[in-house]
Amino acid sequence: MPSFADALGIFPTTVALRARRAEVLAANIANADTPGYQARDIDFRAALGAADEAGRLATTHAGHLSSSAAASGGELQYRQPLHASLDQNTVDVQAERAAFLDNALRYQASMSFLNGKITGLKSALRGE
Repeated sequence: MPSFADALGIFPTTVALRARRAEVLAANIANADTPGYQARDIDFRAALGAADEAGRLATTHAGHLSSSAAASGGELQYRQPLHASLDQNTVDVQAERAAFLDNALRYQASMSFLNGKITGLKSALRGE
């Protein structure tokens, strides 16, 4: 019997990963002037792939991790600086802002898709 999680697909995981990436990118921007701060990011494709793989694995025990646990944040990686900095800070503010904007647009798209799925489920439950 299909569940609501099956009906919603990968969209809840995508939204959670996009939200986590927004937090990481915002932290990078906030620490742009902090000496020695190392910019970090999430490899979104790898994190989503890991969450998708975890979702395909059958859980045989209540203590096993679900796909939502695998997608709780992804593996944080250090960003490679494009240019050297005297204070060892690796944040490129323009690149971080561009990444933040791109992530925000993709977050909105994921939310729209998720909203459409939920609206479809509500219509089906009402018998419309």
